[in-house]
Amino acid sequence: MTAVLVAAGLGVIPSTASATEGPAGPVAPPGAAKARESALQTFSSPADRTVRTGLPTGGNKAAGDHPGVSVALDARSHTAHGLELTTRITGPDSALEVVVDWGDGKTEKKTIKGSGELFHSHAYAEVGEYRVKVTATDVAHAIAGSNDVLIMTIGSEFTPHAPTRLLDTRDGTGTEAGKVAARGTTRVKVRDNAKIPGDVRAVALNVTVTNTSLAGHITAWPGKGTERPDTSNINYVGGQSVPNLVIVPVGTDGYVELYNAGWGAVDLIADVTGYFTRTPSSGYTSLDPVRFVDTREGLGAPRWQLAGQGVFTTQIGGLRGVPKGITAVALNVTVTNPQQLGHLSVFPAGGPVPKASSLNFAAGQTIANAVIVPVSAGGDISVFNGAWGPADVVVDVVGYYSKDSKAAFVPFTPHRMLDTRNPSSWFPGGRLPARGHISQWVSGEAEGDEAYVLNTTVTETTDSGFLSVAPSPFPWLVNDDPNAPKPPRPGSSTLNWTAGRTVPNLVQASAGEHGIINFWNQGWKDADLVVDVFGVYQNS
Repeated sequence: MTAVLVAAGLGVIPSTASATEGPAGPVAPPGAAKARESALQTFSSPADRTVRTGLPTGGNKAAGDHPGVSVALDARSHTAHGLELTTRITGPDSALEVVVDWGDGKTEKKTIKGSGELFHSHAYAEVGEYRVKVTATDVAHAIAGSNDVLIMTIGSEFTPHAPTRLLDTRDGTGTEAGKVAARGTTRVKVRDNAKIPGDVRAVALNVTVTNTSLAGHITAWPGKGTERPDTSNINYVGGQSVPNLVIVPVGTDGYVELYNAGWGAVDLIADVTGYFTRTPSSGYTSLDPVRFVDTREGLGAPRWQLAGQGVFTTQIGGLRGVPKGITAVALNVTVTNPQQLGHLSVFPAGGPVPKASSLNFAAGQTIANAVIVPVSAGGDISVFNGAWGPADVVVDVVGYYSKDSKAAFVPFTPHRMLDTRNPSSWFPGGRLPARGHISQWVSGEAEGDEAYVLNTTVTETTDSGFLSVAPSPFPWLVNDDPNAPKPPRPGSSTLNWTAGRTVPNLVQASAGEHGIINFWNQGWKDADLVVDVFGVYQNS
C-alpha cells in the first residue's frame, strides 16, 4: 500500500476528550489558549503624550505650581469585538473625574481621588478602527489631561466574491507555468488582485492539488511574517486530484503561500470565494447542518442525477432556518454515484458558470468538500456538473453570512487539536471507534464563540465510512457520565472515505451552548482522526 503523509503535529499537547465508552473531566484545552494568545493585539500611548489644558471657567485656580494631570493608556483587543483598557492616571490628591470616549459614540465616567489605575472593557457593535480617548479632570483646580490611542478590533467580517481563479500552475495563471516541486512552495497573490482590497486580512480559497505522482500533503499559510505551521490542509496520494476549502490569513506582503510537503511535484489551483476585512460587511451565523439538496430523493432539485454539463438551481435564503437577505452561504457539498471523472462548480444563481471548481471527483467516488459561495439577490445558488456523465449531488448548509449576523472571524496560529495516532493527544487515547464518537471541549474561557474553523482529516482507514461533526447536546458532567444518555447520531456527513484513503475537509463547527464538539465515525471500522484549528467566529 502507498504510504500516505499527514502533517505531524507541532509538539502535540494532550487535550481533553472522551470516547463513547468513557470519560475525562474537562480542563482548558492547552493548544486553544496558546492559539487565542496568537490573535491578541495590543496598543499603547505613554503618559508623555498627555495634552494638558486649563478649563475656561478656571479663573485663577489653575495655579502655576499645579502638578498637572497625566494619562497613560494600554489597550488590548482579545476577542473579535472586545477591548480591554488600562488607564494609569497621575494627578494631585484631589477628586479627578475620568471620562472614557470609546470612539463609537459611547462614553463611560468614573471618579477617583489622586493618582490611580483604572480598568475598563468594551464591546464594539462593528469591527473596525476606533480612537479611544481618556480625559481626567481636576475640577477643583480647573485642570484636565487627556490622551488617546488608535485601536483596531481583531475580528474581521466576510465579503463574498464571485468564484475566481487566482492560481493555476498548469497554465501559468498567477504564477509561472509548471508543477510545484517536492518540498517546494508557490505563492498566491491576494491583496489588490481580482478586486480584493488592500486591507484584506484573510481569504477563503478553494485549493485543489492535481497531477500527483506520490503521496503528500499541502499546507496553506500567510507566508511572509510568519513561520510555516506543521498542520495540513489537503492530503493526497499518487494519481489523485483533491480539493479543500481553506480560510487563511494573508501575509504582510499580500500573498498566501502553498507548501507541497510531498515527495513528488504537483499542480496547484486556488479559487477565491470571499475575503475578510476589518470593514463592516457580513458576519457569520452557524447552523446545525441542514440538508437542502439530495438528488437521490428529489430534495431541493429534480429526483434524478444531475446530467453531465447540466445545472440546477436551488433556494437557500428564506428556507429551513436560513433568513432572507443573506449574502453568502457555507455548505458541505457531496457528490456520489458519479458515472465519469469531473468536477462541480457552485455559484450564485443567475451568474455565469465560473471556471473555478468547488469539488473534483473520479468515476464511482463519493467525496465531500466545504464550499463558501455568494448567493443571488433572491438567495439562490446553482450547481454545475462539469463531467460528461451524470452524478448525484447532496448539499448541506452549515451556516450563512449576512449583514445582520454579528460573529466576526479571528484567525489563530494553526495548531493541532486532536490526533488519535498520538497516544498523548487525548484521553483515554486510541482510534476513533466504529459507530462511536470523540467529544472535544473547545470553548475554554471564551464566551461568544459562534463556530470554529477546523480541518478534519481521516486516515488509516480499513473500510468505507463518513465523518459527522456536531455540537454536543449535553454539558460535560453529563457527557462524562458512563450512564448518561447517548447523544443523537447526526444524519449529515462532513467527509466520506474508502478503505486505505486519507481524506481531509474543512468544517466550520459550532460548539453549541456547552462548548463541546462531537466527532462521529459513521463507519463500521475504527479509523484515525486528525483535527487542526485555524480560527474562530466570535460574537463578543
